[in-house]
Amino acid sequence: MEMKFADRLQQIDAGIFSELNDRKNELIAQGRKVYNMSIGTPDFKPAPHIMKAVSEAAMKPENYKYSITDLPELLDAVSSHYERRFGVKGIKHSEIMSLYGSQEGMAHVALALCNPGDIILVPNPGYPVFSAGPMFCGADVRTYDLHEENGYLIEFDKIPEELARKARCMIVSYPLNPVCAAAPDSFYPELIAFARKYHIIILHDNAYSDIIYGGRTGRSFLSFEGAKEVGAEFYSLSKSYNYTGARMSFLIGNEEIIKSFRQIRSQIDYGIYYPVQYGAIAALTGPQEQVKVQCEEYDRRNHALSESMTEIGWKIPLSQGTMFSWAPIPEGFKNSVEFVRELMDKSGLIVTPGSSFGSLGEGYVRLALVLTPEEIREAAQAVKKSGVLDR
Repeated sequence: MEMKFADRLQQIDAGIFSELNDRKNELIAQGRKVYNMSIGTPDFKPAPHIMKAVSEAAMKPENYKYSITDLPELLDAVSSHYERRFGVKGIKHSEIMSLYGSQEGMAHVALALCNPGDIILVPNPGYPVFSAGPMFCGADVRTYDLHEENGYLIEFDKIPEELARKARCMIVSYPLNPVCAAAPDSFYPELIAFARKYHIIILHDNAYSDIIYGGRTGRSFLSFEGAKEVGAEFYSLSKSYNYTGARMSFLIGNEEIIKSFRQIRSQIDYGIYYPVQYGAIAALTGPQEQVKVQCEEYDRRNHALSESMTEIGWKIPLSQGTMFSWAPIPEGFKNSVEFVRELMDKSGLIVTPGSSFGSLGEGYVRLALVLTPEEIREAAQAVKKSGVLDR
């Protein structure tokens, strides 16, 4: 029988990732040393009190029923955490909803905000689901350009007024994966004013506010006056608390946005598994020292990568935030995919081509800070010995 599939599949290109994974396995089978800095999976463990909370809850039979709604204690924990951590006071239960990770939330949220054909603005370069999610929902995805010379900040005056007036929603994220740029406090009032002027809903992805460097303070979009009137924020436990596989995130902010998205999700799932909710409560209400210590370790890796690679002739700037670094490819290579392939084959270092994050990612690569400083320096020496920089 001939089978036909959705046209949207043609817009998804996972080719380079499959190729890199296959080649990685080949190198390992050959006994080669591989330094995998391509995927942003934390190599840290959740804090013991978080794992204990999950374990104890998992031993109670009543926690295996449909949860349907979020535990009141969980919503209290989110509200209290936002007040302590970000200074955002008085977040109501009706302004919070849980998600199976921000990725899942971003994939579905346009179903509640847009009709087919409505315009959503997304960053270029930007994390792929920022575009893929709205595309799956039938939205008309348009990009706004981010440039290194402007610190990868949005240049609002360069967004055509006609496009801004037609846009229904805008996805924003700082610190931004993949470009590792943080936004100054002065940026957010400008963002909110832009949203008000053109009646655009702002969705801010705040996955990396706890992984930020150089004396910067990770902020919440919601801590700025007027933010809740124009949008909402995704907040994830994945990277701050190494709760990645548990899939626990939240959308927080404008009550009407939350109500609308909750209505959509009532047709998709039956709520977050109770033990996962109890682990999240423990994470948000328990000791926060590990979050700070972990950030300091990521920063040591950040410095180790920049210093060791720059020393051998590949200048990698210091990341401002996220668990990644963003680096221009060395001279002599046609594009980022060509460089990634040769780098992997000759040195064993695996990174992600910048072209995977949009057209303006071309000429760069993303490196995940998932190796120890010692391993990073070892990888730098492998790159040096490989001769890949000697073009």
